[in-house]
Amino acid sequence: MSINIGFIDAQATQLVTDLAPEFEARLGIKNDPNKQRSLSFVFMVVRALLDLTDDEALDCLTEGGNDFGVDAIHVGDIEDGEFQVTLFQGKYTQNATGANTFPQTGIEKAVQAVRYLFDPNATITTNPVLKARVEDIRSQVRDGNIPRVLAVMCSNGSPWNPAAQQVIDQAQFPAEQVAWKYINHDELVRLRHTIKPVDATLRLSGKAIVEDFDYCRVLVGKIPVKEIETLFNQHGDLLLDRNIRRFLGLQGNRVNTGIAATLNSPTERPNFYFYNNGITLLCKKFTYNALQGADYQVKTDGLQIINGGQTCKTIQSTLSALVGAVADIEKAFVLIRLYELPDGSDDLVGSITYATNSQSPVDLRDLRSNDARQKNLETDIAGLADATGRKWVYVRNRNNARLSRQHILSSRAAEAVLSVWRSMPHQAKTHSRELFSNLLYDSIFTPHLNGTQVILATLVFRFAEKKRQQNAAGSPDWLTYASHFVAMLMGRYLLADLGVTLDQLNHTKFAAAITQWELKDEQYHQNVLTDLQTAITSLYGNQPQSLQQLAATFRRGDLLGRLP
Repeated sequence: MSINIGFIDAQATQLVTDLAPEFEARLGIKNDPNKQRSLSFVFMVVRALLDLTDDEALDCLTEGGNDFGVDAIHVGDIEDGEFQVTLFQGKYTQNATGANTFPQTGIEKAVQAVRYLFDPNATITTNPVLKARVEDIRSQVRDGNIPRVLAVMCSNGSPWNPAAQQVIDQAQFPAEQVAWKYINHDELVRLRHTIKPVDATLRLSGKAIVEDFDYCRVLVGKIPVKEIETLFNQHGDLLLDRNIRRFLGLQGNRVNTGIAATLNSPTERPNFYFYNNGITLLCKKFTYNALQGADYQVKTDGLQIINGGQTCKTIQSTLSALVGAVADIEKAFVLIRLYELPDGSDDLVGSITYATNSQSPVDLRDLRSNDARQKNLETDIAGLADATGRKWVYVRNRNNARLSRQHILSSRAAEAVLSVWRSMPHQAKTHSRELFSNLLYDSIFTPHLNGTQVILATLVFRFAEKKRQQNAAGSPDWLTYASHFVAMLMGRYLLADLGVTLDQLNHTKFAAAITQWELKDEQYHQNVLTDLQTAITSLYGNQPQSLQQLAATFRRGDLLGRLP
């Protein structure tokens, strides 16, 4: 057994104990250590690959039998009429040596899943957890949005064999829409590694401009795309550890597909430099021979890519697929901007990263972490305590440590505030990537938002999410899609019972508000279920609604004008 297999197995075994209550509550799985260990492995892969919190990764799990081999599924936000769907299938072997290949039967199931799950007209029979997710996806497809699918096969062994690859090839899925990825114990350990500095040499072509700005230096030049491929072959995704994007294949968006098309075209390759916006890199130090006039070899310490990561990965994957010598590939270049920043420049790094990435919606919560409003909330929340002395901690940055229920992530707080206090539950549900962008940030984190409001919104939203995840017997079908709306209405009941407006909900009311919420949370929830059912009946009458229709109803916010 390799050290990585042993390490991952130890982690999975511990998670069986740590996550047992969640596996039982969400999926009904208990007293089955082998299945729980396999599911723990899938959980680790989902969390590491997609960079999710524990709660977010747990919410992706769908394993429960009759599931097309889909053990987890993640659905991204809609962007330019497209949305990313990542399917996970895990095969975990006890006492593995790493030699066992991913089974062909697993690939066959995954092919069937891709073929049927994304067709709104196909009839499928599956477990309730997966069915609810699938019908939500299908409702988005019916609205005209296009799914981009990444099928992730994971095991503590080796990739699938050529016969299984033939099954994938024979399925003839469009390459721009469906991609496949394999992750095993070695890749999972690499994904879990902390940031390591990368020292590398950039071999530029032609002239370059180098200037000093106060204590910073800037280099602007061009580099052959072949050098980008070499750079990523040597250092891989370690170059992207400070990047705010996660590359999941060419199917992610039309831009990546266009990059690949240009590089694959002999007539268009020389124009690549003019078609691409370029790559932005940071380093602690760079040196070069200033006595030569061009074609510099630039040595860098602590190199990181903060913009253009998907361009680089697309270049790498496209060039690696080209067979033999490729004419004119040496004429394909890309613009680079290299910034040398001194130690202690975290704020400047954040500002540069935000400015170079904010042209399209991305997860920007880390870049906002040093904003004065975030720091003020951290301080305000640290000073609050309920009647029992219980306190909470506001987490401004992403954190890989295991967090307790007393920790409030800024990302979850933003989603909760937008739902509960801003009465925009449909926006919170469908625009999670934009919560920290210019589009929504100022609406959520207003100057008057205080720690009391953040904590209460988060507790209310957590409760609504818990009810959705548990989906107790007798719950209405629409509850799977309604937690943001449920939280909004429960917040209104809480304010009414406290006899205050939102502006009056501050530190002076904190202890009383916590006590009131914990006293009546179940009653509020029952009241809200009645309110929502009344609104649904008002909207549709007594006609039955499909899961696809219900998913679309809450995604579009059709009920907002019919709620109390």
